[in-house]
Formats: sequence, structure tokens, C-alpha cells
Amino acid sequence: MKFSRTLLNSAAASMLALTSASAIAADTDSLQQQIESLKAQNKIIMERLETTADMIESGSSQSAGHNDDHGATDSLRDKTFGHHGNSGTTTIGGYGELHYNNTDSTNAVSMHRFILFMGHEFSDRIRFWSELEVENSQAGDGMDGGEVAMEQAFLEFDLNDNHAVRAGILLVPVGLINETHEPPTFYGVERNNVEKYIIPTTWREGGISLTGRFGEAFSYDLAAHTGLKLATDDTPATVYTVRDARKSARKAPAQDPAYTARIIWRGIAGLELGGAIQYQRDVSQGEIAQNAGSATLMEAHAVWQAGAATVRALYAGWNINGTGPATAGSDKQSGWYVEPSYKLSSKLGLFARQSGWDNAPNSGTNTENTQTDFGLNYWPHENVVVKVDYQIRDKAGTNDDGFNLGVGYQF
Repeated sequence: MKFSRTLLNSAAASMLALTSASAIAADTDSLQQQIESLKAQNKIIMERLETTADMIESGSSQSAGHNDDHGATDSLRDKTFGHHGNSGTTTIGGYGELHYNNTDSTNAVSMHRFILFMGHEFSDRIRFWSELEVENSQAGDGMDGGEVAMEQAFLEFDLNDNHAVRAGILLVPVGLINETHEPPTFYGVERNNVEKYIIPTTWREGGISLTGRFGEAFSYDLAAHTGLKLATDDTPATVYTVRDARKSARKAPAQDPAYTARIIWRGIAGLELGGAIQYQRDVSQGEIAQNAGSATLMEAHAVWQAGAATVRALYAGWNINGTGPATAGSDKQSGWYVEPSYKLSSKLGLFARQSGWDNAPNSGTNTENTQTDFGLNYWPHENVVVKVDYQIRDKAGTNDDGFNLGVGYQF
């Protein structure tokens, strides 16, 4: 009996030990599973934190890029924000403006422009940039003034840190606002008329360009691209007008391309001096014999900023050969403007502008336009603007006075 009790006690102890070992093993397995689960969750959290940090850093770069006065497309790296995929970084953005014009010639409200930016950086040296534009809210049959168009679409290849090649639909490198025209970056509800009727902003062509910097203060652009196709129409005041000659890479004739060169100097803080020249051998693209002739554009500008005060000035002029333009008096077309402005604060600025332009000065009739503008910009945010101005315009002897209101944004 004593032996049986001893055996029974030993068996019970063994069973207890086995049970305890099993429980410990089960607890260990459970603990290991919990540890592995925590590791997986921690990995997900760290990946999300890294992605958020990248987006915040990229968003700051985007904001800085939009406030670069020297061009919206100088570097996509300054504006990176969006999807980080396996093949690079995709950029999104845009701008737009709503106008109310109440002048002698019009009384209307229009969503003048709605633009979507999209770009992609394939590598540190290869990137793509594009802008898709909708003008006046909608386009289609019977839609007066509506348009959907590609404003830019090009690839950029860095040759080194200072020079790059672009190919695609390019903004022609001339003037002050053809490349940088987001609403918060300029004064006045409407873009100035000299850079509308003489430099036909927004002016884009299909082609290739070399762009870069040299020395301590110089930047340059050399471009070969599709040219204008100048022709007459039935309205004397708009005979052979440059703005009507744009083809905007829309099956643009390529018999006679154009060539543009620009140089800019920024050797003194607050001062920019720039100039451009464009040449096209046959501005009629060979289709109108009497108009067959070369066209040359010369442009010069200056921007001087001293504290809160800024002055912008620009001159542009065309010399168009051929019997057609000479007979119509459109062989010399030119315009100029001077625009002083003053920032009362970081949110409020005042401006005035005096301008003049003529697309047919030798026609024997009055085709000259002069205009005085004055008003203010209010920026509740650096990328949002509210504008109001008053215009006094002598349009070939006819008044077109009134006020304009606008709101605009960029992101």
C-alpha cells in the first residue's frame, strides 16, 4: 500500500509537471505570436510615418516653387507632391481665376481659366511636366470662347546641374508672364494687353529647347519650335494680327519653324534685365504668296524691386516682311508698358500700369490702343488672391472704360 501511494504521488507529480510544461509552452507560443503581430504593426506605422514625412517635406517644396518669381517650370523638384510609386514621383497642382468685367464693351462673369498641373519625375535627371487648360468653363459646338487645350507637355533631361534639354509643347521663352502667369504672381485682374496682342500669351509651340545658367548671374534659353502662320481677315483693325497666328501645336505647320533665344541677368539683388529675339523665315508657312516674308520679334524687359516697391517695364516689337503686311500697314507691330507697384503689407499691394500697343501702325487709320490701369491685390493666403482694378482705355478712338473684379488661386 505504501508503495502504491508512492507510485500514485509520483504519477501525480509527473502529470502536474507535464501540465505545467504544456501551459508554459502554450503561453510561450501565444507570446511569440503577439510579438510577431506587434512587429508587423510597428512596420506599418513606420512606413506610414515615413510617407507622411515625405509628403510634408514635398508640400513645403511645392509652396516654395510656386513663389519663385523666375518661372513656374524652372524645376519640378521644387513642387513635388503626390504619389510615390516604384518608378518615381508624380506631381499634381493647378491654378484658376474667376473674373467679373464691367466695362463699356462687356458686362459678364466668367471662370476664365481652370488649369491642372501634372508631372512625373522618372529620376533625378529625367522628368515630365504638363498643364491642361479649360477656358471659360466649357468648350464645344456653339460655345463662344470656350477651349480645352494643352498649355504645356514636355520632357526635361538634365545634362548636368546647370543645363537641361526640353522637348514637347513648350511655352515660348519671351516676356514676363508667358511662362509665369498664375493669378497670385501678377497685378491686375486681366493679363496686360501688350503681352496679349504683341507677345501672344499664353504662347506655346511644339519643339525643343536648351535652358540653363552660366556665370554668377546669367540664365539663357535657346529654342527651335513651330512658328506662326500669319494671315489676314476681314476686320481692318486685326489685319495680320500676331495673336491670331498662333497654332499652339494643333497640327501646326512645320514648313518654316521659328527660333527663339533669350538671356536674363540677375547680377544685382532685386534687379532683373532680360531680352529675347525670335526669327521665322516665312511667317505665312508658304501658303500666301503675297505674305511670304520673314518675321523678327525683339523683346526687352526690366524688373526692379527695392523693399516694398517694384517697377516692371517691357517693350516688344515685330518686323514682318512681305508685301501683304506692308500693304495692310501691319509690317511693324509693337507695344510697351510700365507698371509700378507697392506692397503695403504681405497681404495687400497697390499697382498702376500705363501701356500702349498697335498691330497696324502703318495702315493709315487709327489702330493705336492706350490703357491706364490701377487697383489692388489682396492675398488672404500667399497662394490665393482677390483683385480689383479700374481701366481707362482708348481703343482706336473708342473708349472702353470700367472696373474688373477677380479671384484666383494656385496650389
